[in-house]
Amino acid sequence: MEGLADILELGVGAEPPQERMLQIFGEACRLFATRGFQGTSMRDIAEECGISKATLYHYFPDKDAILRPLVLGVTKALHRHVAAGIRAEDPPLEKLRCYMTGSAAFFARHRWAMIASSSVFWTDPQARRRRERLEWRDRYEALLRAILREAVERREIRAGLDIPLAGRLVLSTLNWLPRWFDPAGPLTAPQIAERFHGMVVAGLRDGAAVGLPESRRGA
Repeated sequence: MEGLADILELGVGAEPPQERMLQIFGEACRLFATRGFQGTSMRDIAEECGISKATLYHYFPDKDAILRPLVLGVTKALHRHVAAGIRAEDPPLEKLRCYMTGSAAFFARHRWAMIASSSVFWTDPQARRRRERLEWRDRYEALLRAILREAVERREIRAGLDIPLAGRLVLSTLNWLPRWFDPAGPLTAPQIAERFHGMVVAGLRDGAAVGLPESRRGA
């Protein structure tokens, strides 16, 4: 699975990523996630890294310069990781299982980065960067909707399903996982996602949990 250097694409250039930069990103992720972006100062980050503020400013001019590549990198890497784990030949509900467990595994490995990224996803004032992040988020969600649509077409789940609403249900079960998941608990994050998958599929099959068939809407 991707490491922090891969998510941030720090190895794209000719030089390998510097260990100090990875340390700064790692500590900043944890602080942003636990204290909030506004509650974290450059001094805080420097102290956690055991370096001076002057050294920190040598690498990054401000907190935004740390956060921006983090948010975009996490959004891109999540989609790529999940998509890579889904095989075209698998039946739709198996694809859904892989989508959910793959997301959970990514969340568990990059917990602090996920929390920090999600908490500030909408706050970047530059429209171009927001647009790029949204494009990758939309790809991640579109993949899920395509899986659900295929499941309806192949009659693995009931006809007349509200695909966007069902997609939001699945995403809602996953998006809060990084915040409450306890690595010391009895279940791993993918095991929790497996159970979520069983519950979601049961609802999508019998129609009790999500939406109404087209013929009953507005009744």
